[in-house]
Amino acid sequence: MTFSIHGLAVTRGIAIGRAVLVASSRVDVAHYFIEPDQVDGEINRVRRGRNAVIKEIQRLQQSVEALGPKEAPPELKALLDVHLMLLQDEEIIGGVKHWVRERLYNAEWALTSQLEVMARQFDEMEDEYLRERKADLEQITEKVLRAMQEEMQGGSASLYMPAALHAAGPTDADAADKTALVLVAHELSPSDMLQFKQGVFTGFITDVGGKTSHTAIVARSMDIPAVVGARSASQLVRQDDWIIIDGNAGVVIVDPSPIILAEYQYKQREHELARSRLVRLRDTPAITLDGEPVDLLANIEMPEDAAAAVRAGAAGVGLFRSEFLFMGRQGHLPDEEEQYQAYRRAVEGMNGLPVTIRTVDIGADKPMDSSAQEGKHLNPALGLRAIRWSLADPAMFLTQLRAILRAAAHGPVKMLVPMLAHLSEIRQTLSLLEQARVELHREGRPQGAVQVGAMIEIPAAALMLKTFLRYFDYLSIGTNDLIQYTLAIDRADESVAHLYDPLHPAVLRLVADTIAEGRAQGKEVSVCGEMAGDVGMTRLLLGLGLRSFSMHPAQILAVKQEVLRADAAKIAPWARQVLESETPSALMGS
Repeated sequence: MTFSIHGLAVTRGIAIGRAVLVASSRVDVAHYFIEPDQVDGEINRVRRGRNAVIKEIQRLQQSVEALGPKEAPPELKALLDVHLMLLQDEEIIGGVKHWVRERLYNAEWALTSQLEVMARQFDEMEDEYLRERKADLEQITEKVLRAMQEEMQGGSASLYMPAALHAAGPTDADAADKTALVLVAHELSPSDMLQFKQGVFTGFITDVGGKTSHTAIVARSMDIPAVVGARSASQLVRQDDWIIIDGNAGVVIVDPSPIILAEYQYKQREHELARSRLVRLRDTPAITLDGEPVDLLANIEMPEDAAAAVRAGAAGVGLFRSEFLFMGRQGHLPDEEEQYQAYRRAVEGMNGLPVTIRTVDIGADKPMDSSAQEGKHLNPALGLRAIRWSLADPAMFLTQLRAILRAAAHGPVKMLVPMLAHLSEIRQTLSLLEQARVELHREGRPQGAVQVGAMIEIPAAALMLKTFLRYFDYLSIGTNDLIQYTLAIDRADESVAHLYDPLHPAVLRLVADTIAEGRAQGKEVSVCGEMAGDVGMTRLLLGLGLRSFSMHPAQILAVKQEVLRADAAKIAPWARQVLESETPSALMGS
Protein backbone atom coordinates (compact mmCIF):
# COMPACT_ATOMS: atom_id res chain seq x y z
CA MET A 1 0.00 0.00 0.00
CA THR A 2 1.34 3.42 -0.97
CA PHE A 3 2.04 5.89 1.83
CA SER A 4 4.13 9.04 2.32
CA ILE A 5 6.62 10.16 4.97
CA HIS A 6 7.47 13.84 5.39
CA GLY A 7 10.84 15.20 6.45
CA LEU A 8 13.30 17.98 5.65
CA ALA A 9 14.62 18.32 2.11
CA VAL A 10 18.40 18.71 2.07
CA THR A 11 19.36 17.90 -1.53
CA ARG A 12 17.26 18.66 -4.60
CA GLY A 13 16.32 15.99 -7.12
CA ILE A 14 14.43 12.71 -7.36
CA ALA A 15 15.75 9.28 -6.37
CA ILE A 16 13.91 6.03 -7.12
CA GLY A 17 15.07 2.66 -5.87
CA ARG A 18 14.89 -0.23 -3.44
CA ALA A 19 15.26 0.43 0.29
CA VAL A 20 18.38 -0.69 2.11
CA LEU A 21 17.94 -0.45 5.89
CA VAL A 22 21.07 0.06 7.93
CA ALA A 23 21.26 -2.51 10.70
CA SER A 24 21.62 -1.42 14.31
CA SER A 25 24.98 -3.19 14.65
CA ARG A 26 27.76 -1.08 16.13
CA VAL A 27 30.27 -2.64 13.71
CA ASP A 28 31.19 -0.58 10.64
CA VAL A 29 29.81 -2.41 7.60
CA ALA A 30 30.96 -1.87 4.04
CA HIS A 31 28.26 -1.75 1.33
CA TYR A 32 29.36 -2.80 -2.14
CA PHE A 33 28.38 -5.10 -4.98
CA ILE A 34 30.25 -8.27 -5.83
CA GLU A 35 30.76 -10.06 -9.12
CA PRO A 36 28.67 -13.21 -9.86
CA ASP A 37 31.70 -15.45 -9.55
CA GLN A 38 32.23 -14.19 -5.96
CA VAL A 39 28.81 -15.36 -4.70
CA ASP A 40 29.87 -18.69 -3.20
CA GLY A 41 32.92 -17.13 -1.57
CA GLU A 42 30.82 -14.45 0.14
CA ILE A 43 28.29 -16.99 1.44
CA ASN A 44 31.14 -19.09 2.79
CA ARG A 45 32.59 -16.03 4.57
CA VAL A 46 29.32 -15.68 6.49
CA ARG A 47 29.34 -19.42 7.25
CA ARG A 48 32.88 -19.21 8.60
CA GLY A 49 32.02 -16.16 10.72
CA ARG A 50 28.94 -17.92 12.10
CA ASN A 51 30.86 -21.12 12.81
CA ALA A 52 33.58 -19.18 14.64
CA VAL A 53 30.97 -17.65 16.95
CA ILE A 54 29.25 -21.01 17.46
CA LYS A 55 32.59 -22.51 18.57
CA GLU A 56 33.13 -19.58 20.94
CA ILE A 57 29.70 -20.06 22.52
CA GLN A 58 30.24 -23.81 22.83
CA ARG A 59 33.52 -23.17 24.65
CA LEU A 60 31.70 -20.81 27.01
CA GLN A 61 29.01 -23.41 27.60
CA GLN A 62 31.67 -25.92 28.60
CA SER A 63 33.19 -23.39 30.99
CA VAL A 64 29.79 -22.72 32.54
CA GLU A 65 29.16 -26.45 32.95
CA ALA A 66 32.54 -26.82 34.66
CA LEU A 67 31.71 -24.08 37.18
CA GLY A 68 28.63 -25.88 38.37
CA PRO A 69 25.21 -24.46 39.34
CA LYS A 70 26.44 -22.62 42.44
CA GLU A 71 28.92 -20.37 40.61
CA ALA A 72 27.24 -20.14 37.19
CA PRO A 73 23.77 -18.58 37.30
CA PRO A 74 21.13 -20.43 35.24
CA GLU A 75 20.33 -17.21 33.38
CA LEU A 76 23.81 -17.26 31.81
CA LYS A 77 23.35 -20.81 30.57
CA ALA A 78 19.93 -19.93 29.18
CA LEU A 79 21.36 -16.89 27.39
CA LEU A 80 24.08 -18.97 25.75
CA ASP A 81 21.49 -21.54 24.70
CA VAL A 82 19.36 -18.83 23.06
CA HIS A 83 22.35 -17.36 21.21
CA LEU A 84 23.38 -20.79 19.98
CA MET A 85 19.85 -21.55 18.82
CA LEU A 86 19.64 -18.29 16.90
CA LEU A 87 23.01 -18.88 15.24
CA GLN A 88 21.98 -22.35 14.12
CA ASP A 89 18.71 -21.08 12.66
CA GLU A 90 18.95 -21.74 8.94
CA GLU A 91 16.79 -18.68 8.22
CA ILE A 92 19.88 -16.53 8.74
CA ILE A 93 22.02 -18.33 6.17
CA GLY A 94 19.03 -18.77 3.87
CA GLY A 95 18.38 -15.04 3.92
CA VAL A 96 22.04 -14.24 3.38
CA LYS A 97 22.05 -16.51 0.33
CA HIS A 98 19.12 -14.54 -1.09
CA TRP A 99 20.80 -11.15 -0.69
CA VAL A 100 24.11 -12.39 -2.08
CA ARG A 101 22.71 -14.39 -5.02
CA GLU A 102 19.82 -12.14 -6.03
CA ARG A 103 21.21 -8.68 -5.18
CA LEU A 104 24.95 -9.33 -5.37
CA TYR A 105 25.46 -7.74 -1.94
CA ASN A 106 28.79 -8.33 -0.21
CA ALA A 107 28.69 -10.71 2.77
CA GLU A 108 28.50 -8.08 5.54
CA TRP A 109 25.79 -6.14 3.75
CA ALA A 110 23.78 -9.35 3.15
CA LEU A 111 24.03 -10.32 6.82
CA THR A 112 22.85 -6.93 8.11
CA SER A 113 20.03 -6.90 5.53
CA GLN A 114 18.82 -10.25 6.84
CA LEU A 115 19.13 -8.95 10.39
CA GLU A 116 16.70 -6.15 9.55
CA VAL A 117 14.19 -8.60 8.05
CA MET A 118 14.33 -10.90 11.08
CA ALA A 119 14.33 -8.02 13.57
CA ARG A 120 11.09 -6.75 12.03
CA GLN A 121 9.57 -10.21 12.49
CA PHE A 122 10.48 -10.14 16.18
CA ASP A 123 8.93 -6.65 16.54
CA GLU A 124 5.62 -7.99 15.24
CA MET A 125 5.42 -10.89 17.71
CA GLU A 126 2.72 -10.62 20.39
CA ASP A 127 4.70 -12.45 23.06
CA GLU A 128 6.85 -9.96 24.99
CA TYR A 129 9.56 -12.54 25.74
CA LEU A 130 9.93 -13.35 22.04
CA ARG A 131 9.98 -9.65 21.10
CA GLU A 132 12.88 -9.12 23.47
CA ARG A 133 14.91 -11.77 21.66
CA LYS A 134 15.57 -9.18 18.97
CA ALA A 135 18.36 -7.84 21.16
CA ASP A 136 19.94 -11.29 21.22
CA LEU A 137 19.70 -11.48 17.44
CA GLU A 138 21.47 -8.13 17.14
CA GLN A 139 24.21 -9.26 19.53
CA ILE A 140 24.99 -12.48 17.68
CA THR A 141 24.94 -10.68 14.33
CA GLU A 142 27.47 -8.22 15.67
CA LYS A 143 29.66 -11.09 16.85
CA VAL A 144 29.53 -12.72 13.41
CA LEU A 145 30.39 -9.40 11.75
CA ARG A 146 33.36 -8.98 14.06
CA ALA A 147 34.54 -12.52 13.30
CA MET A 148 34.30 -11.76 9.57
CA GLN A 149 36.11 -8.48 10.07
CA GLU A 150 38.95 -10.19 11.92
CA GLU A 151 39.27 -12.70 9.09
CA MET A 152 39.39 -9.88 6.52
CA GLN A 153 42.03 -7.99 8.47
CA GLY A 154 44.14 -11.11 8.62
CA GLY A 155 44.07 -11.36 4.82
CA SER A 156 45.02 -9.00 2.04
CA ALA A 157 41.58 -7.52 1.40
CA SER A 158 40.41 -4.41 3.20
CA LEU A 159 36.91 -4.02 4.57
CA TYR A 160 36.90 -0.33 3.64
CA MET A 161 38.38 -0.61 0.13
CA PRO A 162 35.87 -2.74 -1.81
CA ALA A 163 37.08 -3.84 -5.21
CA ALA A 164 33.73 -3.91 -6.97
CA LEU A 165 31.76 -0.69 -6.65
CA HIS A 166 29.08 0.02 -9.24
CA ALA A 167 27.35 3.36 -9.53
CA ALA A 168 23.58 3.11 -9.44
CA GLY A 169 21.67 5.22 -11.92
CA PRO A 170 18.44 3.75 -13.29
CA THR A 171 16.81 5.07 -16.43
CA ASP A 172 13.72 2.86 -16.26
CA ALA A 173 11.84 0.70 -13.78
CA ASP A 174 13.59 -2.53 -14.75
CA ALA A 175 17.06 -0.99 -14.40
CA ALA A 176 16.06 0.57 -11.09
CA ASP A 177 14.84 -2.81 -9.85
CA LYS A 178 18.30 -4.23 -10.42
CA THR A 179 20.67 -1.50 -9.37
CA ALA A 180 19.11 1.60 -7.80
CA LEU A 181 19.25 1.60 -4.01
CA VAL A 182 18.28 4.16 -1.40
CA LEU A 183 19.63 4.09 2.13
CA VAL A 184 17.26 4.27 5.12
CA ALA A 185 18.68 4.76 8.62
CA HIS A 186 17.84 6.20 12.01
CA GLU A 187 20.91 8.40 11.70
CA LEU A 188 24.23 8.46 9.88
CA SER A 189 27.48 9.95 11.09
CA PRO A 190 29.66 11.90 8.65
CA SER A 191 32.21 9.07 8.76
CA ASP A 192 29.44 6.65 7.78
CA MET A 193 28.60 8.93 4.87
CA LEU A 194 32.15 8.71 3.55
CA GLN A 195 31.60 5.01 2.90
CA PHE A 196 28.61 5.90 0.74
CA LYS A 197 30.43 8.38 -1.51
CA GLN A 198 31.28 5.60 -3.95
CA GLY A 199 27.99 5.76 -5.87
CA VAL A 200 26.29 2.65 -4.45
CA PHE A 201 23.26 4.62 -3.24
CA THR A 202 21.18 7.07 -5.25
CA GLY A 203 19.62 8.74 -2.20
CA PHE A 204 19.10 8.42 1.53
CA ILE A 205 16.60 8.99 4.31
CA THR A 206 17.24 9.41 8.05
CA ASP A 207 14.87 9.63 11.00
CA VAL A 208 16.82 12.46 12.61
CA GLY A 209 18.90 15.44 11.53
CA GLY A 210 18.48 18.99 10.29
CA LYS A 211 19.12 20.78 7.01
CA THR A 212 22.60 21.83 8.04
CA SER A 213 23.64 18.81 10.07
CA HIS A 214 26.92 17.48 8.75
CA THR A 215 25.22 14.36 7.46
CA ALA A 216 23.06 16.62 5.28
CA ILE A 217 26.11 18.61 4.21
CA VAL A 218 27.93 15.48 3.06
CA ALA A 219 24.77 14.39 1.21
CA ARG A 220 24.88 17.64 -0.75
CA SER A 221 28.54 17.08 -1.50
CA MET A 222 27.56 13.70 -2.95
CA ASP A 223 24.86 15.47 -4.96
CA ILE A 224 22.19 12.85 -4.26
CA PRO A 225 18.57 13.47 -3.20
CA ALA A 226 18.13 13.18 0.55
CA VAL A 227 15.48 13.70 3.22
CA VAL A 228 16.38 13.96 6.92
CA GLY A 229 14.25 14.37 10.04
CA ALA A 230 11.75 11.81 8.69
CA ARG A 231 11.10 10.65 12.27
CA SER A 232 9.95 7.00 12.01
CA ALA A 233 11.06 6.19 8.46
CA SER A 234 13.40 3.40 9.55
CA GLN A 235 10.47 1.69 11.34
CA LEU A 236 7.89 2.20 8.60
CA VAL A 237 10.03 1.25 5.61
CA ARG A 238 10.85 -2.42 5.07
CA GLN A 239 13.93 -3.92 3.52
CA ASP A 240 13.66 -3.91 -0.29
CA ASP A 241 10.55 -1.68 -0.43
CA TRP A 242 10.25 0.52 -3.50
CA ILE A 243 11.05 4.10 -2.48
CA ILE A 244 10.76 7.51 -4.13
CA ILE A 245 12.70 10.35 -2.52
CA ASP A 246 11.47 13.80 -3.54
CA GLY A 247 14.43 15.92 -2.50
CA ASN A 248 12.63 19.07 -3.63
CA ALA A 249 9.62 18.70 -1.32
CA GLY A 250 11.13 16.62 1.48
CA VAL A 251 8.72 13.76 0.85
CA VAL A 252 9.35 10.01 0.79
CA ILE A 253 6.84 7.81 -1.05
CA VAL A 254 6.85 4.13 -0.11
CA ASP A 255 5.56 1.39 -2.43
CA PRO A 256 4.35 3.82 -5.14
CA SER A 257 1.65 2.85 -7.62
CA PRO A 258 2.65 2.53 -11.30
CA ILE A 259 1.06 5.93 -12.04
CA ILE A 260 2.98 7.70 -9.24
CA LEU A 261 6.18 5.91 -10.26
CA ALA A 262 5.80 7.06 -13.87
CA GLU A 263 5.12 10.64 -12.74
CA TYR A 264 8.29 10.77 -10.66
CA GLN A 265 10.38 9.13 -13.37
CA TYR A 266 9.28 12.02 -15.61
CA LYS A 267 10.23 14.55 -12.90
CA GLN A 268 13.58 12.80 -12.54
CA ARG A 269 14.29 13.20 -16.26
CA GLU A 270 13.24 16.88 -16.16
CA HIS A 271 15.63 17.53 -13.26
CA GLU A 272 18.50 15.87 -15.09
CA LEU A 273 17.74 17.91 -18.21
CA ALA A 274 17.84 21.17 -16.23
CA ARG A 275 21.19 20.14 -14.73
CA SER A 276 22.61 19.36 -18.15
CA ARG A 277 21.72 22.87 -19.35
CA LEU A 278 23.72 24.38 -16.50
CA VAL A 279 26.85 22.54 -17.63
CA ARG A 280 27.14 25.04 -20.49
CA LEU A 281 28.03 27.72 -17.92
CA ARG A 282 31.07 25.82 -16.64
CA ASP A 283 33.71 27.91 -18.43
CA THR A 284 31.79 31.20 -18.29
CA PRO A 285 33.48 33.70 -15.90
CA ALA A 286 31.32 34.48 -12.85
CA ILE A 287 30.77 38.22 -13.42
CA THR A 288 27.64 40.19 -12.58
CA LEU A 289 25.80 42.26 -15.18
CA ASP A 290 27.55 45.40 -13.91
CA GLY A 291 31.00 43.84 -14.23
CA GLU A 292 31.69 42.66 -10.66
CA PRO A 293 33.85 39.48 -10.63
CA VAL A 294 32.78 36.85 -8.11
CA ASP A 295 34.82 33.90 -6.86
CA LEU A 296 32.84 30.67 -6.74
CA LEU A 297 34.84 28.17 -4.71
CA ALA A 298 34.27 24.54 -3.72
CA ASN A 299 33.89 22.82 -0.36
CA ILE A 300 35.46 19.36 -0.27
CA GLU A 301 35.87 16.56 2.27
CA MET A 302 38.58 14.39 0.75
CA PRO A 303 41.50 14.98 -1.67
CA GLU A 304 39.72 13.03 -4.39
CA ASP A 305 36.88 15.57 -4.32
CA ALA A 306 39.18 18.09 -6.01
CA ALA A 307 38.35 16.48 -9.36
CA ALA A 308 34.65 17.32 -8.92
CA ALA A 309 35.58 20.91 -8.03
CA VAL A 310 37.62 21.27 -11.24
CA ARG A 311 34.82 19.72 -13.32
CA ALA A 312 32.34 22.21 -11.85
CA GLY A 313 34.55 25.13 -12.84
CA ALA A 314 35.43 26.17 -9.28
CA ALA A 315 37.89 29.04 -8.88
CA GLY A 316 39.57 27.07 -6.11
CA VAL A 317 38.77 25.22 -2.89
CA GLY A 318 37.33 27.54 -0.27
CA LEU A 319 37.01 24.85 2.39
CA PHE A 320 38.81 21.51 2.69
CA ARG A 321 37.26 19.85 5.76
CA SER A 322 40.38 18.11 7.06
CA GLU A 323 38.49 16.39 9.89
CA PHE A 324 37.31 13.71 7.48
CA LEU A 325 40.89 12.41 7.44
CA PHE A 326 40.58 11.84 11.20
CA MET A 327 37.20 10.09 11.31
CA GLY A 328 36.42 6.41 11.62
CA ARG A 329 39.95 5.42 12.65
CA GLN A 330 39.21 4.09 16.16
CA GLY A 331 41.46 6.73 17.71
CA HIS A 332 44.46 6.21 15.42
CA LEU A 333 45.11 9.73 14.18
CA PRO A 334 46.75 10.32 10.79
CA ASP A 335 50.45 11.11 11.13
CA GLU A 336 52.23 14.02 9.46
CA GLU A 337 53.20 12.10 6.33
CA GLU A 338 49.68 10.81 5.72
CA GLN A 339 48.19 14.27 6.16
CA TYR A 340 50.87 15.86 3.99
CA GLN A 341 50.21 13.40 1.17
CA ALA A 342 46.44 13.99 1.40
CA TYR A 343 46.79 17.78 1.33
CA ARG A 344 49.32 17.53 -1.47
CA ARG A 345 46.91 15.44 -3.59
CA ALA A 346 44.22 18.08 -3.11
CA VAL A 347 46.60 20.91 -4.01
CA GLU A 348 47.93 19.17 -7.10
CA GLY A 349 44.42 18.11 -8.06
CA MET A 350 43.36 21.77 -8.29
CA ASN A 351 45.97 22.48 -10.99
CA GLY A 352 47.36 25.67 -9.51
CA LEU A 353 44.09 27.03 -8.10
CA PRO A 354 44.13 27.95 -4.38
CA VAL A 355 43.17 25.42 -1.72
CA THR A 356 41.94 26.50 1.71
CA ILE A 357 42.55 23.82 4.34
CA ARG A 358 40.53 24.15 7.52
CA THR A 359 42.29 22.81 10.58
CA VAL A 360 40.54 19.82 12.13
CA ASP A 361 36.98 20.56 13.28
CA ILE A 362 36.12 17.49 15.36
CA GLY A 363 33.22 17.52 17.81
CA ALA A 364 29.44 18.02 18.12
CA ASP A 365 27.80 16.27 15.13
CA LYS A 366 31.21 15.24 13.77
CA PRO A 367 32.48 12.64 16.26
CA MET A 368 35.83 11.10 15.46
CA ASP A 369 34.43 7.55 15.51
CA SER A 370 30.99 6.05 15.04
CA SER A 371 31.29 4.68 18.57
CA ALA A 372 31.87 8.16 20.02
CA GLN A 373 28.55 9.23 21.42
CA GLU A 374 27.65 12.86 21.83
CA GLY A 375 26.00 12.03 25.14
CA LYS A 376 29.41 11.90 26.77
CA HIS A 377 29.14 15.69 27.00
CA LEU A 378 26.12 17.59 28.22
CA ASN A 379 26.28 19.97 25.26
CA PRO A 380 28.84 18.86 22.67
CA ALA A 381 28.18 21.85 20.38
CA LEU A 382 29.55 24.06 23.17
CA GLY A 383 32.28 21.74 24.35
CA LEU A 384 35.79 20.68 23.37
CA ARG A 385 35.61 20.93 19.60
CA ALA A 386 37.39 22.52 16.64
CA ILE A 387 40.27 24.85 17.63
CA ARG A 388 39.63 24.12 21.31
CA TRP A 389 40.27 20.44 20.68
CA SER A 390 43.39 21.22 18.65
CA LEU A 391 44.88 23.55 21.27
CA ALA A 392 44.18 20.96 23.97
CA ASP A 393 46.60 18.64 22.14
CA PRO A 394 49.43 20.86 20.86
CA ALA A 395 51.50 17.92 19.58
CA MET A 396 48.64 16.71 17.39
CA PHE A 397 47.94 20.25 16.17
CA LEU A 398 51.61 20.88 15.41
CA THR A 399 51.62 17.73 13.27
CA GLN A 400 48.74 19.07 11.20
CA LEU A 401 50.30 22.53 10.85
CA ARG A 402 53.57 21.01 9.62
CA ALA A 403 51.69 18.92 7.06
CA ILE A 404 49.79 21.96 5.77
CA LEU A 405 52.97 24.03 5.42
CA ARG A 406 54.70 21.19 3.56
CA ALA A 407 51.75 20.83 1.17
CA ALA A 408 51.98 24.57 0.44
CA ALA A 409 55.27 23.89 -1.36
CA HIS A 410 53.20 22.28 -4.15
CA GLY A 411 50.75 25.11 -4.85
CA PRO A 412 48.80 28.02 -3.34
CA VAL A 413 47.44 27.07 0.10
CA LYS A 414 45.47 29.00 2.67
CA MET A 415 44.79 27.85 6.21
CA LEU A 416 41.47 28.43 7.96
CA VAL A 417 40.99 28.18 11.74
CA PRO A 418 37.51 27.20 13.02
CA MET A 419 35.55 28.33 16.07
CA LEU A 420 37.84 31.06 17.34
CA ALA A 421 36.40 33.36 20.00
CA HIS A 422 39.29 34.44 22.25
CA LEU A 423 42.43 36.47 21.66
CA SER A 424 44.36 33.84 23.60
CA GLU A 425 43.27 31.19 21.08
CA ILE A 426 44.42 33.40 18.20
CA ARG A 427 47.84 33.94 19.76
CA GLN A 428 48.30 30.25 20.63
CA THR A 429 47.39 29.20 17.09
CA LEU A 430 49.74 31.66 15.42
CA SER A 431 52.51 30.76 17.86
CA LEU A 432 52.21 27.05 17.03
CA LEU A 433 52.16 27.88 13.32
CA GLU A 434 55.39 29.82 13.70
CA GLN A 435 56.89 26.92 15.66
CA ALA A 436 55.97 24.57 12.81
CA ARG A 437 57.63 26.91 10.30
CA VAL A 438 60.84 27.11 12.37
CA GLU A 439 61.00 23.33 12.83
CA LEU A 440 60.58 22.64 9.10
CA HIS A 441 63.20 25.27 8.24
CA ARG A 442 65.63 23.77 10.74
CA GLU A 443 65.05 20.29 9.27
CA GLY A 444 65.52 21.56 5.72
CA ARG A 445 62.05 20.39 4.64
CA PRO A 446 60.37 22.33 1.81
CA GLN A 447 57.44 24.47 2.84
CA GLY A 448 55.35 27.20 1.27
CA ALA A 449 53.84 30.53 2.28
CA VAL A 450 50.36 30.17 3.77
CA GLN A 451 47.74 32.87 4.22
CA VAL A 452 45.92 32.40 7.52
CA GLY A 453 42.22 33.09 7.96
CA ALA A 454 39.66 32.84 10.75
CA MET A 455 36.17 31.43 10.60
CA ILE A 456 33.48 33.74 11.87
CA GLU A 457 30.96 31.31 13.32
CA ILE A 458 30.60 32.45 16.93
CA PRO A 459 28.78 35.73 17.65
CA ALA A 460 31.69 36.79 19.88
CA ALA A 461 34.01 36.64 16.84
CA ALA A 462 31.58 38.66 14.72
CA LEU A 463 31.52 41.31 17.43
CA MET A 464 35.31 41.70 17.59
CA LEU A 465 36.09 41.87 13.85
CA LYS A 466 38.65 44.66 14.16
CA THR A 467 40.74 42.49 16.49
CA PHE A 468 40.47 39.48 14.19
CA LEU A 469 41.46 41.47 11.13
CA ARG A 470 44.63 42.67 12.86
CA TYR A 471 45.81 39.07 13.08
CA PHE A 472 44.36 37.36 9.99
CA ASP A 473 44.73 37.73 6.24
CA TYR A 474 41.08 36.96 5.48
CA LEU A 475 37.79 35.87 7.08
CA SER A 476 35.36 33.10 6.18
CA ILE A 477 31.83 33.14 7.56
CA GLY A 478 30.62 29.72 8.66
CA THR A 479 26.92 30.48 8.50
CA ASN A 480 25.81 27.04 9.71
CA ASP A 481 27.30 27.44 13.18
CA LEU A 482 26.83 31.21 13.22
CA ILE A 483 23.07 30.70 12.89
CA GLN A 484 23.14 27.88 15.44
CA TYR A 485 24.98 29.88 18.08
CA THR A 486 23.19 33.17 17.42
CA LEU A 487 19.71 31.64 17.69
CA ALA A 488 20.56 28.92 20.24
CA ILE A 489 19.26 26.24 17.85
CA ASP A 490 20.80 22.77 17.59
CA ARG A 491 21.11 22.49 13.82
CA ALA A 492 21.03 18.68 13.94
CA ASP A 493 17.76 18.57 15.91
CA GLU A 494 14.72 18.22 13.64
CA SER A 495 12.36 19.17 16.49
CA VAL A 496 13.58 22.78 16.39
CA ALA A 497 14.46 22.87 12.69
CA HIS A 498 11.65 25.34 12.00
CA LEU A 499 13.45 27.91 14.18
CA TYR A 500 16.73 27.63 12.26
CA ASP A 501 16.48 30.77 10.14
CA PRO A 502 19.30 32.19 7.98
CA LEU A 503 17.10 35.24 7.38
CA HIS A 504 16.75 36.12 11.05
CA PRO A 505 17.56 39.85 11.39
CA ALA A 506 20.32 39.18 13.97
CA VAL A 507 22.02 36.66 11.70
CA LEU A 508 21.87 38.95 8.68
CA ARG A 509 23.30 41.81 10.71
CA LEU A 510 26.33 39.75 11.79
CA VAL A 511 26.92 38.55 8.22
CA ALA A 512 26.55 42.06 6.76
CA ASP A 513 28.85 43.64 9.37
CA THR A 514 31.54 41.04 8.72
CA ILE A 515 31.43 41.63 4.96
CA ALA A 516 31.46 45.41 5.40
CA GLU A 517 34.37 45.43 7.88
CA GLY A 518 36.45 43.15 5.68
CA ARG A 519 35.86 45.33 2.62
CA ALA A 520 36.68 48.47 4.63
CA GLN A 521 40.06 47.00 5.58
CA GLY A 522 40.74 45.59 2.12
CA LYS A 523 40.65 41.96 3.26
CA GLU A 524 38.77 39.14 1.61
CA VAL A 525 35.60 37.82 3.21
CA SER A 526 33.91 34.66 1.99
CA VAL A 527 30.91 32.62 3.07
CA CYS A 528 31.58 28.89 3.29
CA GLY A 529 28.39 27.77 5.05
CA GLU A 530 25.28 26.38 3.40
CA MET A 531 24.00 29.90 2.79
CA ALA A 532 26.63 30.27 0.06
CA GLY A 533 25.16 27.44 -2.02
CA ASP A 534 21.53 28.48 -1.57
CA VAL A 535 20.45 30.14 -4.83
CA GLY A 536 17.67 31.89 -2.93
CA MET A 537 20.33 33.80 -0.96
CA THR A 538 22.71 34.64 -3.83
CA ARG A 539 21.25 38.05 -4.77
CA LEU A 540 21.05 39.16 -1.13
CA LEU A 541 24.67 38.25 -0.41
CA LEU A 542 25.81 39.99 -3.59
CA GLY A 543 23.82 43.07 -2.58
CA LEU A 544 25.52 43.04 0.83
CA GLY A 545 28.91 43.14 -0.88
CA LEU A 546 29.99 39.49 -0.81
CA ARG A 547 32.28 38.55 -3.70
CA SER A 548 33.51 35.12 -2.57
CA PHE A 549 31.20 32.13 -2.15
CA SER A 550 32.32 28.61 -1.21
CA MET A 551 29.93 25.68 -1.65
CA HIS A 552 29.68 22.08 -2.72
CA PRO A 553 30.79 21.58 -6.32
CA ALA A 554 27.29 20.42 -7.31
CA GLN A 555 25.88 23.84 -6.38
CA ILE A 556 28.39 26.02 -8.23
CA LEU A 557 26.70 26.17 -11.64
CA ALA A 558 23.27 27.03 -10.23
CA VAL A 559 24.78 29.85 -8.14
CA LYS A 560 26.81 31.02 -11.14
CA GLN A 561 23.59 31.36 -13.13
CA GLU A 562 22.22 33.67 -10.42
CA VAL A 563 25.44 35.72 -10.41
CA LEU A 564 25.33 36.17 -14.18
CA ARG A 565 21.73 37.43 -13.96
CA ALA A 566 22.41 39.88 -11.12
CA ASP A 567 23.28 43.59 -11.20
CA ALA A 568 25.13 44.06 -7.91
CA ALA A 569 24.81 47.85 -7.89
CA LYS A 570 21.06 47.78 -8.49
CA ILE A 571 20.30 45.18 -5.86
CA ALA A 572 22.41 46.85 -3.14
CA PRO A 573 19.57 49.23 -2.00
CA TRP A 574 17.14 46.31 -1.88
CA ALA A 575 19.64 44.27 0.16
CA ARG A 576 19.88 47.18 2.60
CA GLN A 577 16.08 47.18 2.95
CA VAL A 578 16.12 43.45 3.69
CA LEU A 579 18.84 43.98 6.28
CA GLU A 580 16.89 46.72 8.05
CA SER A 581 13.53 44.92 7.97
CA GLU A 582 12.03 43.17 10.98
CA THR A 583 10.69 40.51 8.60
CA PRO A 584 13.42 40.02 5.96
CA SER A 585 11.82 36.92 4.45
CA ALA A 586 8.82 39.02 3.35
CA LEU A 587 11.10 41.06 1.06
CA MET A 588 13.10 38.21 -0.45
CA GLY A 589 10.79 37.76 -3.41
CA SER A 590 10.83 41.44 -4.36
